Amino acid sequence: MTDNEILICGAGIAGPALAYWLREGGFTVTIVERAPAPRPGGQTVDLRGAGRTVIERMGLMERARAESVDQRGLALVDTAGRVTAALPADSFGGEGIVSEIEILRGDLARLLYEASLPGTEYLFDDTITALEQDVDGVTVTFERAAPRRFGMVVGADGPHSVVRALAFGPEREFVRPLGLYTAWFTATDDLDLDGWYMMHNAPPGLVASARPGRLPGETKAGLSFRSAPLAYDRRDIAAQHELLAQRFAHVGWEAPRLLRAMRTAPDFFLDSMGQVRLDGWSRGRVALLGDAGYCATPLTGLGTSLALVGAYVLAGELATAGGDHQAALRRYDEVMRPYVDQAQQLPPGGASGYAPRSRLGIRLRDLSMRQMTRRPMRNVLAAQFAKAGNIELPAYGWGSQLTWPRQEFGV
Repeated sequence: MTDNEILICGAGIAGPALAYWLREGGFTVTIVERAPAPRPGGQTVDLRGAGRTVIERMGLMERARAESVDQRGLALVDTAGRVTAALPADSFGGEGIVSEIEILRGDLARLLYEASLPGTEYLFDDTITALEQDVDGVTVTFERAAPRRFGMVVGADGPHSVVRALAFGPEREFVRPLGLYTAWFTATDDLDLDGWYMMHNAPPGLVASARPGRLPGETKAGLSFRSAPLAYDRRDIAAQHELLAQRFAHVGWEAPRLLRAMRTAPDFFLDSMGQVRLDGWSRGRVALLGDAGYCATPLTGLGTSLALVGAYVLAGELATAGGDHQAALRRYDEVMRPYVDQAQQLPPGGASGYAPRSRLGIRLRDLSMRQMTRRPMRNVLAAQFAKAGNIELPAYGWGSQLTWPRQEFGV
């Protein structure tokens, strides 16, 4: 084991992106992932701001555009399906609620996984069960594989991070719930969406949504509801189905069809929304990346950008630190902190703006959205959207090219 050997937990977006850049910096990288293979499907994610720049620097933009989902924008609809407010995708220079480039999470993860090969070792169908640090490295115990030593461990394993729990403490200390639960799944019913991401609200704080998938006849659906913390078994999918069926029993628009599709969806997933907040993203030789360290929630639309930018910065700082991983981790925190703080700012109203509890609240939210597309509000919001997603990225050198002058940067 040498300091050059790094273990990453999580093969979603952040993990493979970090592996790609670490490999460019001459590191030996292993990724452990609980799933038996890269996870396919999933909902669409945004490529915006600096996250788009990272993809460009990886040489993946052409492929990402080829696999993007064509969406005209966001449309709010009433029970009868009539549009009450709409935000076209180009309203804010392609940086709005629906961005210019929307790609299925599974498709982006696959592109990043392929880009990280060759040179990255993957341990699928496994996870970490224990971490033991000393001055020279980290001894890692796995559920299936034999224990191994690494110079560093990076948790890129989502808001319910195993690495964070082992090295930092219990989840309740770092996750701030928004009082909102969402189920995501794929429906094969061919809903008449006309290219729009459609969203229907109903009291008390219920949201049914549907957006086009990449394949013909494919719909990416969501069912969200406001609630105090719930105790439920994540493995009991049938019970989760019943929970949603009861909550949405009297909701109109396409909710009945979505409930029927939910019961046979192969990728159904229910989770609470919460932001992850820590004072520091490293403990000794263990660091956190992406949602594991600074989940912003889907309400901000910046989770993917945070993961991609964080991977780029963390790898760049490690590559230029001359083996001083503590200095690299301090710099990673200093560089990312302003960007993360801004990206975690929720849109006006937060969960209440997304899922109003009353009919009056829904009407006021719809009115507010209609105002967003009018000048001068549109120009002001365009600047805010662009600023929130951007950070001036440095031109890190890789491999043997580590002698260029560093470019300082900020938000």
